[in-house]
Amino acid sequence: MDAPGTPDDRDTPRPGAADAPGDLDSIDVVGQHILVVEDDDGIALPLVRTLTREGYEVERVAAGAEAIQRVLADGPSLVVLDLGLPDMDGLDVCRRVRDEGFEGGIVILTARDGELDRVVGLDVGADDYIAKPFALAELLARLRALLRRASSASSASTPAAAAATASGTALTVDPDARRAFAGDREISLSTKEFDLLANLDRQRGSVVTREKVMDEVWDENWFGSTKTLDVTIARLRQKLEDSGADVRITTIRGIGFRLDDGAADA
Repeated sequence: MDAPGTPDDRDTPRPGAADAPGDLDSIDVVGQHILVVEDDDGIALPLVRTLTREGYEVERVAAGAEAIQRVLADGPSLVVLDLGLPDMDGLDVCRRVRDEGFEGGIVILTARDGELDRVVGLDVGADDYIAKPFALAELLARLRALLRRASSASSASTPAAAAATASGTALTVDPDARRAFAGDREISLSTKEFDLLANLDRQRGSVVTREKVMDEVWDENWFGSTKTLDVTIARLRQKLEDSGADVRITTIRGIGFRLDDGAADA
């Protein structure tokens, strides 16, 4: 049995390659604010130290209620969220901040590595999911990938974004502002939902393969379950339908997806 207060090795990140600044695809870390929500000092302190050394602005809290308060007050670029918090389940934190409109990235840390837990986490709005124990280098790569996808989507241009206004329930995607509208009504989307919509919108009317979506919206080095994509597609499809946007996501069985004009059939 572990001594009281001593984290199990399985719950402790493995330091090593990540102790030095990363040499993966570079991103501009200036102004990137990361909130670490983790009550275990053995995990939180090395992570905060490494992220700070990488150049990020980092804040750490140890409880779910405080995390919700900080997210809604500060709007961080990304949240690293442990599920096993002392006052509430991290899934409830994730669900609450998404319901309140937080659109930044959320990466879940947990010792629960079951497929069901992954799907539930993604279903309530998480963008990525990493199981303990983890290497700091791997977590850093995941965080960079998520921030890089958000940055690249913002710099992309689309015919729809060129329109200054939209009429009726036409879908307008503005990658520079990272906003999407059905007519004049804004659609509240998570980071991954927006990235996915922007990706499909850039190729509207054309089939985008599952592999291409995973490479461009997640990361070419993603090794997680492709159920991640299916869960995000389902969430995005529901939000588009709820917004009344005059588009639909068509599944091309065995191949991929296509964003088509015309609302889904009732």
